[in-house]
Amino acid sequence: MKKAMPKPAQAENNEMRPEYDFRGAERGKNYKPLHEGYTVQIHQPDGTTVVEHYKLEEGAVMLQPDVREYFPDSDAVNAALRSLIALMSQMPDAKALAQKPHRAGSKKRLAHSRSKPVKA
Repeated sequence: MKKAMPKPAQAENNEMRPEYDFRGAERGKNYKPLHEGYTVQIHQPDGTTVVEHYKLEEGAVMLQPDVREYFPDSDAVNAALRSLIALMSQMPDAKALAQKPHRAGSKKRLAHSRSKPVKA
């Protein structure tokens, strides 16, 4: 019969356990946006290291996971954007809206009114 391993005590007040020490840590120290490119080091069994550099192709667009759920490939994204372009061309001031600079607070204002789209 296997011996039951004791479970660590849960912190009731959501405090960090004492064995985790992040003093001197720097948030985002190794963060680099993917669109700037990245390097992969592959360590071979013979002791050599192969370094490969990757960068997104010109014009590549990264989709957030929630958007990717509705637009799984480039054909779906292009079809949706073409539909949007067609709708915008019917608007009287479409060019003015497309060239209008965004205000700093507009994201915050939109976040409160955003609702999740319904799948068709």
